[in-house]
Parts: sequence; C-alpha cells; structure tokens
Amino acid sequence: MAKELTHRADELKQLGWNQEDLYKYIELWDYRQRWGSINLEREDRLFLRKAESLLPEISKSKVSVKKPLKEKSYYCWIQFFLNEMNDFELNENLDDGMRGVWPIFLEEELRVIDYFEPVLGLPDTIKAKLIGPIRENLVKTALEIYKESVITKQFDFQGALANAKSSGKNSSWRSLRDGDFETNQDYQIIDKDNVLEFRKKVNEKLLSFIKENLPSLAESDKSLPPNDWIN
Repeated sequence: MAKELTHRADELKQLGWNQEDLYKYIELWDYRQRWGSINLEREDRLFLRKAESLLPEISKSKVSVKKPLKEKSYYCWIQFFLNEMNDFELNENLDDGMRGVWPIFLEEELRVIDYFEPVLGLPDTIKAKLIGPIRENLVKTALEIYKESVITKQFDFQGALANAKSSGKNSSWRSLRDGDFETNQDYQIIDKDNVLEFRKKVNEKLLSFIKENLPSLAESDKSLPPNDWIN
C-alpha cells in the first residue's frame, strides 16, 4: 500500500463526519506523522484506526499530496481573525497609515510562520498557545510607549469567533484572547509614525519564540532573517 503523505479528512467529510471529529483526526494524524503512534494515547490510536478503517486503500498511482502550510488549521485561524480585523478597520475609516496592534501581531506571526515553515501539527499548536500572553504583553507595551497617540476602539473577539463557527469554520477554533482577557474588547490603534517601530518589536518577539519553542523546528538549521527584512 502506498504511504499517505497527508491526511484524508476530505474523504471522511464525504462520509458524514462532523467538523469536531475531522479536526481531531487531522491533529492526531499530524501528531503521529511527527512523533509516531507509540506516543499517542490508546484511545487516540483507536480513533485513528476507526477513521482509517472507513477509508479505501490508497493506490500507488494516487498518493496524497502534503497539505500546504496555508491550509493548516492554525494558519487558517490566524488568517481568519486578520481578515476580520482588516474589514473592521476599513469600516472605521481610519486615517491613512494607522493600524491596529492586533492585526500587526497576526501579520507578523504569519510572516514568521511562512519563513520557518513549521509543521503546525498538534505539538506545535499546543506550544503556540503560549503566544497569547506575548500578544497581551505587547498590547501593554504599546499603551505605555504610544499612550499620547493610541486610539482604542471596541472589537468583538468572541463574536467574530462565534460567527466563524456558525458559518461552518472549524468548530475547535478558540478566541485570540482568553483567561483574564477573554471578554476584553479593547482594540488599540497606533498612528502611522509608530507602526513600523512596533511591527519590528512584535516580529523580534515572535521570531525568537517560534524558532525556539515549536517542536517541529527543533532540528531546523534555518538561520534568522536579516535585520532589515521588516521595512
């Protein structure tokens, strides 16, 4: 039998599987590819076995193609919130060059992910949850440094997530803000004179965290990008 190079969630979806089970299957499949089935819990191995027993044997002439990075659930989650914020700012009619600190976070996170190309399987996404506190600390930094010019709007983080799920997006997606900040809707916007400086601060933090903490990059020998790659 030919070896699978990607999961087969699309086929399971055609068999009537719900979004939650599909997401679980994808994450477990990615985990097994990276770390081996021996590291899975017994119930997770049984779950994968059940899924694969429903699928036809893959032929040598039709080997699946590895799923592109931009189609991974975590990447789509970040991209979704970025799109929502872009629409929000467009409707707010901001002055030219002004930008919210939240979309700056998300743009730079995607930039760093595109650069290092992590697997973004379950081990990576578990570690990536620690990016949440980094974002909140940078919000605090922006308020302190740019307090004279920061404008604060209200963006419904939880509402955006609820709309995503109701429209068929991944039911396992979570909000960008949790813990003490779960219901906080403050959305800080900085003027164009400070956007580049703040973007560089964000990028520096994310480069360091993603390079040093995502398991799939543990053996990567890719060097950091040049200092002037943000301009």
